[in-house]
Amino acid sequence: MLNFTTAEITAWVGSLLWPFLRIGAMLLAAPLYGAGTVTTRVRIAFAFILAIVVAPLLPTPPAVEPLSLAGLVISAQQVLIGVSIGFVLQMVFSALTQAGEAIALSMGLGFASMVDPQSGVQVPVVSSYFVIMSTLMFLALNGHVALIELTLLSFQALPVGVEGISREGLWALVGWASTMFVYALLVALPAVAAMLLVNLSMGVITSAAPQLNIFAVGFPMMILLGFILLLLTLPVLLPQFTELLASGIDMMGQLTRQ
Repeated sequence: MLNFTTAEITAWVGSLLWPFLRIGAMLLAAPLYGAGTVTTRVRIAFAFILAIVVAPLLPTPPAVEPLSLAGLVISAQQVLIGVSIGFVLQMVFSALTQAGEAIALSMGLGFASMVDPQSGVQVPVVSSYFVIMSTLMFLALNGHVALIELTLLSFQALPVGVEGISREGLWALVGWASTMFVYALLVALPAVAAMLLVNLSMGVITSAAPQLNIFAVGFPMMILLGFILLLLTLPVLLPQFTELLASGIDMMGQLTRQ
């Protein structure tokens, strides 16, 4: 007959539960894994499998009962770490979504919206285009593998314990949020600036020929030129997204670095 002590059962449950919470929180907060098209059962099963694989390789967890006050604090810290890692990647994708919203408004397509499969909210069609492109580039760059690898390596840099992300790490995350707006501006600036020149040209044409119906001529031309600009700026999208993704991965490393 097998006999297990309470300490052994507590250590076994803790060694599996806390990695599961950190990995599960990351999968819930990160794009692609946390999309509405991925069911909760799939995320739970995937997080559980990863926790089983990584548990024997982790440092010995603290001998704390999971249902005690200290155990609840440790659980909350693991959830916070996982959510922070996934949130950084969420901001990477949000930068392109914001760029798409700015371009759509300048094109006159701000009213045309559809449901974003990542977030489940209504976004302009141009933003949906950028979300699809960013997802394809993310997969092509093996970002989904790098995200899982970084999460698993975080257990070495930031072991399971009462202490979680430091105050400096949280402030660094808040400061890095400005990078999202910077890259959103860089992506949208060429198209928005070109559409501004188109609007100025339409204003000059309207002043020179008042009988011309600007609503019948201007809007279709702006939409057509907007699509042409999206096609012309497509080659520079990959380098910009690569730089933003590299900056996000570096930020994830700073979060888990003591």
